[in-house]
Amino acid sequence: MPNERKYRVAIVGATGAVGQKIMGLLEDKQFPVEELVLLSSARSAGTKVLFGTTEVTVQEATPESFIGIDIAFFSAGGSVSAQLAKEAIDHGAVVIDNTSAFRMDENVPLIVPEVNAQDAENHQGVIANPNCSTIQMVVALKPILNTFGLTRVNVSTYQAVSGAGLQAIEELEEQTAAYLDGKDMVAEVLPVGGDKRHFPIAYNALPQIDVFEDNGYTAEEMKMINETKKILHMPDLAVAATCVRLPIVTSHSESVYIEIEEEGVSVEDMKNVLQDAPGIIVKDDPANQVYPTPLDATDEEAVFVGRIRKDLTNDKGFHLWIVSDNLMKGAALNTVQIAQSLIENEIV
Repeated sequence: MPNERKYRVAIVGATGAVGQKIMGLLEDKQFPVEELVLLSSARSAGTKVLFGTTEVTVQEATPESFIGIDIAFFSAGGSVSAQLAKEAIDHGAVVIDNTSAFRMDENVPLIVPEVNAQDAENHQGVIANPNCSTIQMVVALKPILNTFGLTRVNVSTYQAVSGAGLQAIEELEEQTAAYLDGKDMVAEVLPVGGDKRHFPIAYNALPQIDVFEDNGYTAEEMKMINETKKILHMPDLAVAATCVRLPIVTSHSESVYIEIEEEGVSVEDMKNVLQDAPGIIVKDDPANQVYPTPLDATDEEAVFVGRIRKDLTNDKGFHLWIVSDNLMKGAALNTVQIAQSLIENEIV
Protein backbone atom coordinates (compact mmCIF):
# COMPACT_ATOMS: atom_id res chain seq x y z
CA MET A 1 0.00 0.00 0.00
CA PRO A 2 1.41 3.47 -0.92
CA ASN A 3 0.29 5.20 2.27
CA GLU A 4 -0.31 4.47 5.93
CA ARG A 5 -3.96 5.48 6.02
CA LYS A 6 -6.42 3.05 7.58
CA TYR A 7 -10.07 2.66 6.64
CA ARG A 8 -13.38 2.11 8.34
CA VAL A 9 -14.79 -0.93 6.56
CA ALA A 10 -18.28 -2.43 6.55
CA ILE A 11 -19.33 -5.89 5.34
CA VAL A 12 -23.01 -6.26 4.51
CA GLY A 13 -23.95 -9.93 4.61
CA ALA A 14 -21.20 -10.62 7.12
CA THR A 15 -22.61 -13.94 8.30
CA GLY A 16 -22.94 -15.44 4.80
CA ALA A 17 -20.37 -17.61 3.04
CA VAL A 18 -18.91 -14.77 0.96
CA GLY A 19 -19.04 -12.27 3.81
CA GLN A 20 -17.06 -14.65 6.01
CA LYS A 21 -14.50 -15.13 3.24
CA ILE A 22 -14.14 -11.36 2.82
CA MET A 23 -13.52 -10.95 6.53
CA GLY A 24 -10.90 -13.71 6.51
CA LEU A 25 -9.12 -12.18 3.53
CA LEU A 26 -9.04 -8.72 5.12
CA GLU A 27 -7.26 -10.31 8.07
CA ASP A 28 -4.93 -12.56 6.05
CA LYS A 29 -3.86 -9.76 3.72
CA GLN A 30 -3.44 -7.25 6.54
CA PHE A 31 -5.86 -4.87 4.87
CA PRO A 32 -5.52 -1.42 6.52
CA VAL A 33 -8.66 -1.65 8.66
CA GLU A 34 -9.15 1.00 11.32
CA GLU A 35 -12.55 -0.35 12.32
CA LEU A 36 -14.61 -3.25 10.98
CA VAL A 37 -18.40 -3.00 11.03
CA LEU A 38 -20.25 -6.26 10.38
CA LEU A 39 -23.82 -5.96 9.13
CA SER A 40 -26.57 -8.47 8.46
CA SER A 41 -30.32 -9.00 8.63
CA ALA A 42 -32.09 -8.59 11.95
CA ARG A 43 -32.15 -12.39 12.26
CA SER A 44 -28.35 -12.64 12.45
CA ALA A 45 -27.75 -9.44 14.41
CA GLY A 46 -26.08 -10.03 17.76
CA THR A 47 -23.82 -12.80 16.49
CA LYS A 48 -20.25 -12.37 17.74
CA VAL A 49 -17.25 -13.19 15.54
CA LEU A 50 -13.49 -12.78 15.88
CA PHE A 51 -11.55 -10.49 13.60
CA GLY A 52 -7.96 -11.11 14.57
CA THR A 53 -8.06 -10.90 18.33
CA THR A 54 -11.01 -8.51 18.39
CA GLU A 55 -14.54 -9.74 19.01
CA VAL A 56 -16.98 -7.96 16.72
CA THR A 57 -20.75 -8.01 17.19
CA VAL A 58 -22.82 -8.25 14.02
CA GLN A 59 -25.34 -5.41 13.71
CA GLU A 60 -28.54 -5.08 11.75
CA ALA A 61 -27.92 -3.20 8.51
CA THR A 62 -29.70 0.18 8.46
CA PRO A 63 -29.04 3.46 6.62
CA GLU A 64 -27.31 4.80 9.73
CA SER A 65 -24.88 1.86 9.75
CA PHE A 66 -22.75 3.60 7.12
CA ILE A 67 -22.00 6.83 8.95
CA GLY A 68 -18.23 7.28 8.80
CA ILE A 69 -17.65 4.20 6.63
CA ASP A 70 -14.98 4.48 3.90
CA ILE A 71 -15.43 1.16 2.08
CA ALA A 72 -18.57 -1.00 2.16
CA PHE A 73 -18.53 -4.55 0.84
CA PHE A 74 -22.04 -5.71 -0.10
CA SER A 75 -22.76 -9.43 -0.33
CA ALA A 76 -26.29 -9.93 0.98
CA GLY A 77 -28.34 -10.21 -2.20
CA GLY A 78 -29.41 -7.79 -4.90
CA SER A 79 -32.47 -6.50 -3.06
CA VAL A 80 -30.36 -5.47 -0.07
CA SER A 81 -27.85 -3.74 -2.32
CA ALA A 82 -30.61 -1.93 -4.18
CA GLN A 83 -32.04 -0.77 -0.88
CA LEU A 84 -28.91 0.23 1.05
CA ALA A 85 -26.08 0.96 -1.42
CA LYS A 86 -27.26 4.52 -2.04
CA GLU A 87 -27.43 5.11 1.71
CA ALA A 88 -23.80 4.02 2.02
CA ILE A 89 -22.73 6.25 -0.88
CA ASP A 90 -24.62 9.22 0.56
CA HIS A 91 -22.65 8.77 3.80
CA GLY A 92 -19.38 8.93 1.85
CA ALA A 93 -18.56 5.24 1.40
CA VAL A 94 -17.35 3.55 -1.76
CA VAL A 95 -19.56 0.50 -2.30
CA ILE A 96 -18.05 -2.68 -3.76
CA ASP A 97 -21.08 -4.77 -4.59
CA ASN A 98 -20.94 -8.54 -5.03
CA THR A 99 -24.51 -8.91 -6.32
CA SER A 100 -26.05 -8.49 -9.77
CA ALA A 101 -27.85 -5.28 -8.77
CA PHE A 102 -25.53 -2.85 -10.60
CA ARG A 103 -23.41 -4.99 -12.93
CA MET A 104 -24.99 -3.89 -16.19
CA ASP A 105 -25.56 -0.26 -15.19
CA GLU A 106 -23.62 1.74 -17.76
CA ASN A 107 -22.51 4.16 -15.03
CA VAL A 108 -21.09 1.42 -12.80
CA PRO A 109 -17.67 -0.08 -13.52
CA LEU A 110 -17.61 -3.90 -13.53
CA ILE A 111 -14.14 -4.82 -12.35
CA VAL A 112 -11.73 -7.74 -12.43
CA PRO A 113 -8.43 -6.16 -11.33
CA GLU A 114 -6.20 -8.32 -13.59
CA VAL A 115 -8.37 -7.30 -16.55
CA ASN A 116 -9.73 -3.77 -16.27
CA ALA A 117 -8.69 -2.15 -12.98
CA GLN A 118 -8.42 1.23 -14.72
CA ASP A 119 -12.19 1.32 -15.25
CA ALA A 120 -12.67 1.90 -11.51
CA GLU A 121 -11.19 5.39 -11.81
CA ASN A 122 -14.54 6.67 -13.09
CA HIS A 123 -16.73 5.17 -10.39
CA GLN A 124 -19.62 7.21 -9.02
CA GLY A 125 -19.74 5.61 -5.60
CA VAL A 126 -20.37 1.99 -6.51
CA ILE A 127 -18.18 -0.64 -8.17
CA ALA A 128 -19.64 -3.99 -9.19
CA ASN A 129 -18.04 -7.38 -8.73
CA PRO A 130 -18.88 -9.66 -11.69
CA ASN A 131 -20.54 -13.04 -11.63
CA CYS A 132 -18.21 -15.74 -10.28
CA SER A 133 -18.18 -17.70 -13.55
CA THR A 134 -17.45 -14.59 -15.56
CA ILE A 135 -14.51 -13.59 -13.37
CA GLN A 136 -12.47 -16.75 -13.82
CA MET A 137 -13.12 -16.84 -17.55
CA VAL A 138 -12.13 -13.24 -18.31
CA VAL A 139 -8.94 -13.58 -16.25
CA ALA A 140 -7.90 -16.22 -18.79
CA LEU A 141 -9.35 -14.44 -21.83
CA LYS A 142 -7.68 -11.07 -21.28
CA PRO A 143 -4.05 -12.07 -21.97
CA ILE A 144 -5.22 -14.07 -24.99
CA LEU A 145 -7.14 -11.05 -26.28
CA ASN A 146 -4.14 -8.76 -25.76
CA THR A 147 -1.75 -11.10 -27.58
CA PHE A 148 -3.74 -12.88 -30.28
CA GLY A 149 -7.08 -11.06 -30.54
CA LEU A 150 -10.42 -12.71 -29.81
CA THR A 151 -13.50 -13.20 -31.99
CA ARG A 152 -15.62 -15.91 -30.33
CA VAL A 153 -16.21 -17.48 -26.92
CA ASN A 154 -18.37 -20.55 -26.24
CA VAL A 155 -18.46 -21.69 -22.61
CA SER A 156 -20.09 -24.55 -20.73
CA THR A 157 -19.85 -24.30 -16.94
CA TYR A 158 -19.89 -26.96 -14.24
CA GLN A 159 -20.77 -24.97 -11.15
CA ALA A 160 -20.55 -25.83 -7.46
CA VAL A 161 -23.60 -25.60 -5.20
CA SER A 162 -21.93 -23.03 -2.94
CA GLY A 163 -22.70 -20.54 -5.69
CA ALA A 164 -26.32 -20.80 -4.57
CA GLY A 165 -25.51 -20.19 -0.90
CA LEU A 166 -25.20 -22.07 2.36
CA GLN A 167 -28.69 -23.57 2.05
CA ALA A 168 -27.72 -25.25 -1.20
CA ILE A 169 -24.66 -26.81 0.43
CA GLU A 170 -26.83 -28.12 3.25
CA GLU A 171 -29.34 -29.48 0.74
CA LEU A 172 -26.61 -31.36 -1.13
CA GLU A 173 -25.36 -32.90 2.12
CA GLU A 174 -28.87 -33.89 3.24
CA GLN A 175 -29.77 -35.37 -0.16
CA THR A 176 -26.53 -37.35 -0.32
CA ALA A 177 -27.19 -38.85 3.11
CA ALA A 178 -30.80 -39.63 2.16
CA TYR A 179 -29.74 -41.30 -1.09
CA LEU A 180 -27.18 -43.49 0.68
CA ASP A 181 -29.80 -44.45 3.27
CA GLY A 182 -32.28 -45.37 0.56
CA LYS A 183 -34.62 -42.50 1.41
CA ASP A 184 -36.33 -39.93 -0.80
CA MET A 185 -34.24 -36.85 -1.57
CA VAL A 186 -36.01 -33.59 -0.65
CA ALA A 187 -35.32 -30.69 -3.04
CA GLU A 188 -36.28 -27.20 -1.90
CA VAL A 189 -33.50 -24.84 -3.02
CA LEU A 190 -32.12 -25.77 -6.44
CA PRO A 191 -32.11 -24.98 -9.25
CA VAL A 192 -33.44 -21.48 -8.53
CA GLY A 193 -34.99 -21.25 -5.06
CA GLY A 194 -38.23 -19.52 -4.18
CA ASP A 195 -41.47 -21.20 -5.26
CA LYS A 196 -40.06 -22.66 -8.50
CA ARG A 197 -39.92 -26.37 -9.28
CA HIS A 198 -36.94 -28.15 -7.71
CA PHE A 199 -34.82 -31.20 -8.49
CA PRO A 200 -32.31 -33.16 -6.41
CA ILE A 201 -28.72 -32.06 -6.94
CA ALA A 202 -27.08 -35.09 -5.29
CA TYR A 203 -25.94 -37.58 -7.96
CA ASN A 204 -27.41 -35.26 -10.56
CA ALA A 205 -26.66 -32.42 -12.98
CA LEU A 206 -29.02 -29.47 -13.41
CA PRO A 207 -28.79 -27.56 -16.72
CA GLN A 208 -30.44 -24.54 -15.13
CA ILE A 209 -28.93 -21.84 -12.92
CA ASP A 210 -31.34 -18.99 -12.22
CA VAL A 211 -34.54 -18.45 -14.19
CA PHE A 212 -35.05 -18.87 -17.93
CA GLU A 213 -35.25 -15.78 -20.11
CA ASP A 214 -37.56 -15.44 -23.12
CA ASN A 215 -34.67 -16.32 -25.45
CA GLY A 216 -34.22 -19.76 -23.85
CA TYR A 217 -31.03 -18.84 -22.01
CA THR A 218 -30.96 -18.67 -18.21
CA ALA A 219 -30.25 -15.46 -16.36
CA GLU A 220 -26.89 -16.94 -15.30
CA GLU A 221 -25.97 -17.57 -18.93
CA MET A 222 -26.97 -14.07 -19.93
CA LYS A 223 -24.87 -12.67 -17.07
CA MET A 224 -21.80 -14.42 -18.47
CA ILE A 225 -22.54 -13.23 -22.00
CA ASN A 226 -23.25 -9.59 -21.16
CA GLU A 227 -20.64 -9.18 -18.41
CA THR A 228 -17.86 -10.61 -20.57
CA LYS A 229 -18.60 -8.08 -23.29
CA LYS A 230 -18.70 -5.20 -20.81
CA ILE A 231 -15.50 -6.11 -18.97
CA LEU A 232 -13.52 -6.66 -22.16
CA HIS A 233 -15.03 -3.57 -23.84
CA MET A 234 -16.14 -5.76 -26.75
CA PRO A 235 -19.90 -5.26 -27.25
CA ASP A 236 -19.84 -7.19 -30.53
CA LEU A 237 -17.88 -10.21 -29.29
CA ALA A 238 -19.65 -13.49 -30.09
CA VAL A 239 -20.30 -15.16 -26.71
CA ALA A 240 -22.52 -18.14 -25.87
CA ALA A 241 -22.92 -19.92 -22.54
CA THR A 242 -24.53 -23.03 -21.06
CA CYS A 243 -24.45 -23.13 -17.25
CA VAL A 244 -24.87 -26.38 -15.32
CA ARG A 245 -25.01 -27.05 -11.56
CA LEU A 246 -23.14 -30.14 -10.33
CA PRO A 247 -23.03 -31.85 -6.89
CA ILE A 248 -19.72 -30.21 -5.97
CA VAL A 249 -19.41 -28.01 -2.88
CA THR A 250 -16.75 -25.53 -4.01
CA SER A 251 -15.06 -24.36 -7.23
CA HIS A 252 -16.52 -23.82 -10.67
CA SER A 253 -15.12 -25.49 -13.79
CA GLU A 254 -15.53 -24.27 -17.35
CA SER A 255 -14.98 -25.79 -20.77
CA VAL A 256 -14.22 -22.80 -22.99
CA TYR A 257 -13.87 -22.76 -26.76
CA ILE A 258 -12.35 -19.61 -28.24
CA GLU A 259 -11.48 -18.33 -31.69
CA ILE A 260 -8.64 -15.85 -32.06
CA GLU A 261 -7.68 -13.38 -34.80
CA GLU A 262 -4.06 -14.36 -35.32
CA GLU A 263 -3.11 -17.28 -37.55
CA GLY A 264 -0.45 -19.90 -36.85
CA VAL A 265 -0.65 -19.79 -33.06
CA SER A 266 0.50 -23.03 -31.42
CA VAL A 267 -0.62 -24.66 -28.19
CA GLU A 268 2.80 -23.81 -26.75
CA ASP A 269 2.31 -20.15 -27.72
CA MET A 270 -1.03 -20.16 -25.89
CA LYS A 271 0.47 -21.81 -22.80
CA ASN A 272 3.31 -19.29 -22.66
CA VAL A 273 0.93 -16.35 -22.75
CA LEU A 274 -1.24 -17.80 -19.99
CA GLN A 275 1.72 -18.78 -17.80
CA ASP A 276 2.99 -15.21 -17.84
CA ALA A 277 -0.41 -13.66 -17.04
CA PRO A 278 -1.31 -12.37 -13.56
CA GLY A 279 -3.58 -14.52 -11.41
CA ILE A 280 -3.23 -17.68 -13.56
CA ILE A 281 -1.59 -21.03 -12.88
CA VAL A 282 -1.29 -23.35 -15.86
CA LYS A 283 -1.63 -27.05 -14.98
CA ASP A 284 -1.38 -28.80 -18.31
CA ASP A 285 0.48 -32.07 -18.76
CA PRO A 286 -2.09 -34.56 -20.07
CA ALA A 287 0.49 -37.32 -20.54
CA ASN A 288 0.86 -37.38 -16.75
CA GLN A 289 -2.79 -36.60 -16.00
CA VAL A 290 -1.97 -33.08 -14.84
CA TYR A 291 -4.95 -30.76 -15.13
CA PRO A 292 -6.93 -28.64 -12.66
CA THR A 293 -9.91 -30.02 -10.75
CA PRO A 294 -12.36 -28.36 -8.35
CA LEU A 295 -10.60 -29.90 -5.35
CA ASP A 296 -7.28 -28.46 -6.54
CA ALA A 297 -8.74 -24.97 -6.69
CA THR A 298 -10.60 -24.99 -3.36
CA ASP A 299 -9.29 -22.24 -1.03
CA GLU A 300 -6.75 -21.19 -3.67
CA GLU A 301 -6.57 -17.65 -5.02
CA ALA A 302 -5.51 -18.41 -8.59
CA VAL A 303 -7.44 -19.21 -11.73
CA PHE A 304 -6.19 -22.57 -13.00
CA VAL A 305 -6.04 -23.39 -16.72
CA GLY A 306 -5.39 -26.76 -18.35
CA ARG A 307 -6.39 -29.07 -21.24
CA ILE A 308 -5.19 -26.41 -23.70
CA ARG A 309 -5.84 -27.81 -27.17
CA LYS A 310 -6.06 -26.52 -30.71
CA ASP A 311 -9.36 -27.25 -32.41
CA LEU A 312 -9.16 -30.10 -34.90
CA THR A 313 -10.89 -28.23 -37.72
CA ASN A 314 -10.23 -24.53 -37.09
CA ASP A 315 -6.63 -23.27 -36.94
CA LYS A 316 -7.79 -20.24 -34.96
CA GLY A 317 -9.84 -22.28 -32.48
CA PHE A 318 -8.64 -23.39 -29.04
CA HIS A 319 -10.19 -25.30 -26.14
CA LEU A 320 -9.42 -24.45 -22.49
CA TRP A 321 -10.40 -25.97 -19.14
CA ILE A 322 -10.65 -23.25 -16.47
CA VAL A 323 -11.18 -23.90 -12.74
CA SER A 324 -11.37 -21.51 -9.79
CA ASP A 325 -12.78 -21.32 -6.28
CA ASN A 326 -16.09 -19.50 -6.76
CA LEU A 327 -16.11 -18.20 -3.18
CA MET A 328 -12.50 -17.02 -3.40
CA LYS A 329 -11.52 -15.46 -6.74
CA GLY A 330 -15.10 -15.73 -7.91
CA ALA A 331 -16.40 -13.56 -5.09
CA ALA A 332 -14.57 -12.55 -1.91
CA LEU A 333 -11.01 -12.31 -3.24
CA ASN A 334 -11.94 -10.31 -6.32
CA THR A 335 -13.94 -7.98 -4.09
CA VAL A 336 -10.99 -7.40 -1.75
CA GLN A 337 -8.63 -7.01 -4.70
CA ILE A 338 -10.86 -4.25 -6.05
CA ALA A 339 -10.53 -2.44 -2.72
CA GLN A 340 -6.76 -2.95 -2.73
CA SER A 341 -6.58 -1.53 -6.23
CA LEU A 342 -8.57 1.54 -5.19
CA ILE A 343 -6.15 2.18 -2.35
CA GLU A 344 -3.01 1.51 -4.40
CA ASN A 345 -4.22 3.92 -7.09
CA GLU A 346 -5.45 6.44 -4.51
CA ILE A 347 -9.00 6.29 -5.81
CA VAL A 348 -10.49 6.00 -2.32
